[in-house]
Amino acid sequence: MSVDEKRIREFAYQIWESEGKPVGEEERHWDMARKLAEAEALAPKAAPRKKAAAKPKVAAAPKAPAEPKAAALPGVKPAAAKKPKAVKKPAAG
Repeated sequence: MSVDEKRIREFAYQIWESEGKPVGEEERHWDMARKLAEAEALAPKAAPRKKAAAKPKVAAAPKAPAEPKAAALPGVKPAAAKKPKAVKKPAAG
């Protein structure tokens, strides 16, 4: 079996599986696989891509704390931030 025949067989099997393994579609699958193998053989081989040099990571500058927002209405104080609730310990026993 030549490499081309092996590749066509692989493509046909993948097509058959992807369609849910139907019965009676062998000829159509082989035709599709043959076309895929021919297209693959005609496609120019891509040269291996070189990886770009890794850029050194720069630590992000710490953010300044957000300034409190002014109240929407004059004379109205903004609501104080709520403290997170303490986790309750399970009862002993």
